[in-house]
Amino acid sequence: MMKILKKSGALSLGDMNDDTEIRRAPRPRRRSVTRRHLHRGHFGFLRAIIQGLHARPMWERFLLDEGEIEAEAELAAAAPEAGDDEATLEDRAARRFAGHPKVGRVTAWLRGELAAAAGRAGRYGMARLVRADFRQIGRPGEGLPSLEDFAAEAGLERFASAEQFEAYRARFGRAVDREAKRTALVRRQLEALDWLEGQYAHPVLAGDACRTWLADTLATRLEAAGVATLSDLIDRINGLGNGPGHGWTRGLPGFGAGKARAIEAFLRIHAETLGKGIGAHVAVPRRQRDAHELAAVVPRGSREGALVPLEKLVMPAELDGRAGAYRLPQARCLIGARTDHEAVLTWLRSKPGLPPDEVARLRERCRDLTTVPGPLEWLNYLSNTQRAYRKEAERFLLWALLVRRKPLSSMDTDDCLAYCDFLAAPPAHWCAPRSRERWSPLWRPFEGPLNPRAQSYAVGVLASLYRYLNDKNYLAGNPWQGIQVPKSARPELDVGRSLTAGQWAFVAGCLARLAPTSANHRLQVALPLLYATGLRLSEVVSVTTNDLEWVSLPGADGGDREEGWWLTVLGKGNKLRRVPLPDAAIDALGRYLVARGFAADPAANRLAGGVALLGHATDQAERAPWARRDTASADAGLAATTLYRQIKRFFQACAAELAPDDARGADHLAAASTHWMRHTHISHALAAGAPLEAVKQNAGHASLNTTTRYVTTEDAKRMVAMKKFWAR
Repeated sequence: MMKILKKSGALSLGDMNDDTEIRRAPRPRRRSVTRRHLHRGHFGFLRAIIQGLHARPMWERFLLDEGEIEAEAELAAAAPEAGDDEATLEDRAARRFAGHPKVGRVTAWLRGELAAAAGRAGRYGMARLVRADFRQIGRPGEGLPSLEDFAAEAGLERFASAEQFEAYRARFGRAVDREAKRTALVRRQLEALDWLEGQYAHPVLAGDACRTWLADTLATRLEAAGVATLSDLIDRINGLGNGPGHGWTRGLPGFGAGKARAIEAFLRIHAETLGKGIGAHVAVPRRQRDAHELAAVVPRGSREGALVPLEKLVMPAELDGRAGAYRLPQARCLIGARTDHEAVLTWLRSKPGLPPDEVARLRERCRDLTTVPGPLEWLNYLSNTQRAYRKEAERFLLWALLVRRKPLSSMDTDDCLAYCDFLAAPPAHWCAPRSRERWSPLWRPFEGPLNPRAQSYAVGVLASLYRYLNDKNYLAGNPWQGIQVPKSARPELDVGRSLTAGQWAFVAGCLARLAPTSANHRLQVALPLLYATGLRLSEVVSVTTNDLEWVSLPGADGGDREEGWWLTVLGKGNKLRRVPLPDAAIDALGRYLVARGFAADPAANRLAGGVALLGHATDQAERAPWARRDTASADAGLAATTLYRQIKRFFQACAAELAPDDARGADHLAAASTHWMRHTHISHALAAGAPLEAVKQNAGHASLNTTTRYVTTEDAKRMVAMKKFWAR
């Protein structure tokens, strides 16, 4: 049959002859989907159906947001029969796909929506026209040859076109008339569709609610996860990526790979009107993405007025601090900063950073030959102290800009008091889980309300910032100077966040029963190492075999020499310390190194950068063949977040096993984390009679006062004595 690809003048339904056969599409049932808007893809698909085009490629081009349709049924229905040619098979497949229940429902819904729109506009003839299905006018299955084919078959190639058409009409007669009527009716239907598209097609915008374009069931699940608009949805996809099984759909029930692909296709089709799209990084495994690719996900200055990290922040001219109320003349300033943002970066850079060799090692690991390092590249290599200070400064800077609408250099004491209230209850849209990385559009400055101890720390850091700016003649005053921290908010170490001897014995038993996997083997090394040394999480993931040393020391009081392994650790405040290791920990580490393909003796693994004591899983391909491969080298270190999550999950599993026998102990164990192992090491070492000074040096405490807070033996003796008294 002829396919109509062009559009021409509109006619009314009343121009049709009485003998025209019309097959009306069934009326759509009332469904919640009728609340959705129509976009240009809906009109494009219906236009293709009216013209008799193959429905499958049109569905995939325009309506993947309605969901995917299996191809197997279509292929089976198009199985060849005797005498079938390729065109016949294609036509049969097209008709069978067009008759798929989902295609039929969507087509009927579109016709019903457009008919209702035409009726509201008072165009009742047009309403009847768009409901009609003219594809079956004429006898089903009857095909008319083209005029050229007929002329060749009848030997009329040398005749004039008028004579050929006269013979063609004489041969096929009524069928030609009926085809001409169908063609004219389809042309009018297309033109009605053009008019309706101009009146009722809505552009797909980033601020539109998901419910506007997606099915109600999907929109409800997205809203429950905090994804209200299409902009939020794009941010979630860009922030979490796909990963195994489409990572952005994790935690969303009912979202399989098919629905995820359909939604992504819909967003890509309408990227122009959305003004933002899905980044190319989404389909790449996390460890294969270069730093510049991640940095481009949220370009610097691309989201004015949005919550972005310090390195992405571009301050509006009226709020950048050049005209701050308490700014001193630039000629008197001892730093080159012209804006508040530059002043904060200068203050941050003045804090103790990583040693040069550590920065060089990190740069070599993250080297990206395709880009030239920018002026803010140093922000990728901060010490723990600098990262902690950056967090507090960027929170206050964002609050000043977005909430107070004042530059940092115009803040007064009233503003600071208001910020203290804000710290206790930040809005939900300022908060996100810690796992949201800084490059991600899902990053937020807070995880939730700050406890009094964290509020006190924030006030102390900001007071330090303003003191620095005062000392450098950038500002004329310190608004934090008159703010007193309540005694109840003073930071205290919670020594209760540790395991008892019985709980640690139970955990050790659970650890020994773990299945023999590479990740479990790593855990069987990591937990005893944390217990034996009291290392911080950041310290244990950064040490390598190069940091281990066999040392022979003169014996005390002229006794035998003391020999053993020592671990050199770069700790808090960029301070080096040495920690002794037990032989059992070294033996377990040797077996773990062998399992990773290295020598058991740590001294035999002195590579250029050393072998990380805790590495990546080596059996991922066997245990999770469906997952994307981890491309990290065998000697590379583990991310702190990976070890933290693994230990949290392990403690929760231990708590579930303990719950039937000790519910209170199980609750305590379920809350445990990596830092509890540090507290446990200090408490157990002191209880076992280890000298206070020795424990202080192992833990890296600056003062004995910090270490003595863990001394609980006297409290235990007091409790025993009081229980005897109470028993009387």
